[in-house]
Amino acid sequence: MNSKYEIIIYWSEEDSAFIAEAPELPGCMADGQTYQESLANAERIIQEWLETAKELGRPIPRPKGRLLYA
Repeated sequence: MNSKYEIIIYWSEEDSAFIAEAPELPGCMADGQTYQESLANAERIIQEWLETAKELGRPIPRPKGRLLYA
């Protein structure tokens, strides 16, 4: 996958997992037991998010790259 959306990955003690979020795509997040697994899962979920938005006729935000506040 060649996603241009920013992905933020952090460790969650509460979930005992790495959490990967795509902040430009509301509600788009994934997890994994390793950093690499959470990234791979996030890439898959981003693709599914985009496909679902297209199917429902919803607007798809343009990738902005690095966010100013990050």
